[in-house]
Amino acid sequence: MATLGIPRNTIAILQKYEFHFQKKFGQNFLIDTSVLERIIAVAEIGREDCVLEIGPGIGTMTQYLAERAGSVVAVEIDKALIPILEETLAPYGNVTVIQGDILKLDIRELAEKYDGGKPMKVVANLPYYITTPIIMGLFEKSVPLSGITVMVQKEVAQRMQAKPGTKDYGALSLAVQYYAEPEIAANVPPNCFMPRPTVGSAVIHLRRYAVPPVKVEDEKFMFELIRAAFNQRRKMLPNALAGAAVSGITKENITEALRKLEIPETIRGEKLSLQQFAMLSDILHRYGMPDGKG
Repeated sequence: MATLGIPRNTIAILQKYEFHFQKKFGQNFLIDTSVLERIIAVAEIGREDCVLEIGPGIGTMTQYLAERAGSVVAVEIDKALIPILEETLAPYGNVTVIQGDILKLDIRELAEKYDGGKPMKVVANLPYYITTPIIMGLFEKSVPLSGITVMVQKEVAQRMQAKPGTKDYGALSLAVQYYAEPEIAANVPPNCFMPRPTVGSAVIHLRRYAVPPVKVEDEKFMFELIRAAFNQRRKMLPNALAGAAVSGITKENITEALRKLEIPETIRGEKLSLQQFAMLSDILHRYGMPDGKG
């Protein structure tokens, strides 16, 4: 039975192993059973699922996952936690613990080895300082996933699901929404963790699209445009893109493309939808091709 969500049990295991939290790993362990249950419910874990957990810590959420999933693969970077995990997960024969850095592992290979290449579900209480690299790495490397349910900094969760024209809307919003449908499932206060973080947190569920919601000729080029637009978000779009020297595209190319799309030349990138960025990308990408015709 999962017992580590109870604070006294977490304290007992940490004291037994004389564990010291490592700031460099961004360790904040969950100690609220209702939050743990909420994460499992949102992730829709069932016996047919193979779950990849990133950063199991002492195994708090791993226990909950193991009781509901067919199998769990937990990747932990901190070597000091491995003996603890061996104890806390001993009753569960469906858990595999891998010591390593998730950013350096071949997750496609893990999916093939532990789930026969079928789509996995990712569930994690992510270290806040590497949230974006982890999530974008999962998407960009075409890892077979059906969904991602993660605890992240509240501000980051808001950015992931932000809409055009809002203060939180940015390159991360567009990148996440190209690959998945984001939904904030719960806000989580600092007192639900040990040690307490200095910021609020949120559980966000990213339901992976089988096919992206927009068609674009060159995905990489579109994201180059998006990054350029938001690197200087207060500038009008032609100036922001021309200033970033995106793949040799001129300011004239940009203003002409905007006219074709009937978008005002005075617009800023923060006002454009994913669909508009995709259409703009296709026109500008053609300008950058040998024949130079948009």
